[in-house]
Amino acid sequence: MIETTGIRQREAWRDKVLPPVEQVRPGMWSIPVPMPGNPLRYVLVYALALDDGLALVDTGWDSEESWTALTDGIRATGHDVSDVRIAAITHLHPDHFGLVPRVQAASGAAVAMHAADAAFLAYRTPDALRRMKRESDTQLACLGAPEPVVDAGLIDLVRLAEGQTVDVMLGDGDTLDLPGWSLRAVWTPGHTPGHLCFVEETTEVVFTGDHVLPRISPNISVIPGQLPNPLDRYLASLRRTALMPDGETLPAHEYRFRGLAARARDLLHHHDARLDEIAAAVTDRPESTAWDVAAAISWSRPFADMNANLGRLAVRETYSHLLVLASGGRVAGDGPSPVRWSPAPTPVSVP
Repeated sequence: MIETTGIRQREAWRDKVLPPVEQVRPGMWSIPVPMPGNPLRYVLVYALALDDGLALVDTGWDSEESWTALTDGIRATGHDVSDVRIAAITHLHPDHFGLVPRVQAASGAAVAMHAADAAFLAYRTPDALRRMKRESDTQLACLGAPEPVVDAGLIDLVRLAEGQTVDVMLGDGDTLDLPGWSLRAVWTPGHTPGHLCFVEETTEVVFTGDHVLPRISPNISVIPGQLPNPLDRYLASLRRTALMPDGETLPAHEYRFRGLAARARDLLHHHDARLDEIAAAVTDRPESTAWDVAAAISWSRPFADMNANLGRLAVRETYSHLLVLASGGRVAGDGPSPVRWSPAPTPVSVP
């Protein structure tokens, strides 16, 4: 059972409007930054006051509307974007890292994140990007995705400039040097290879990024070149999260809440049920591709109504569950492309 603490945030989520900038602790604010055209609507950036400026947890989506919201939100805290000294990034996705280059240009801020995610943000040559697109296309074809989904194009990341690297590589348990705060990084891979939560020891708050949200489950997708079995890693991260300090949770989307351990357990139960649902779909439809399985299971919106980008997320998430089921001996895939899934053969016992 969780307790909503971000009441105005939850009301804004319900009413489909942007929540206000809020001071959540002395010297700590939440700043909503819109995500134009995205059903998540906004990302919550957090600002922490320093003796000589501000630290940010995440930065927001790269658009003019988002930049205006971020800079206006920073001004509402009594600071200017030029005061940002460091941006601690929970993970590599564009709604979290997207505005890093503009924040750096305006302030010279350092950037801190996990090395496993920082590796994917390095500059890529056009040839490297074309190779990534071919790998993505090959994987989606193996999953049985139709041509419009395969051909929809690669959604690339906001990347660092050529020759630039992340300033501070954070490992599990590392503490950021932020005078007045005790911000400890906790590695929670799954949603991305290097996803980090941050525990602020003095105020007993936990910044969870996308790892744990109050209402929805984050997408766990198999991305070529990243984690080979991301759902297995995510479930392990959730089990660890259930043992973390149970203070107030400050997620990157939706609203603040208390009950982190309970919410982590809810998400574990959700994925147990999802694994059973997918195993049942494979049993009912042997020789199905991952796309066929995705079309047969329940989603928050009709699968047939999903655009190519949402379809790609759905089939990759379905694949992540099939891999966990396969590792547990419940299903088996066969064939080069597309791979077809059936119930795993029952072992024959020898008397």
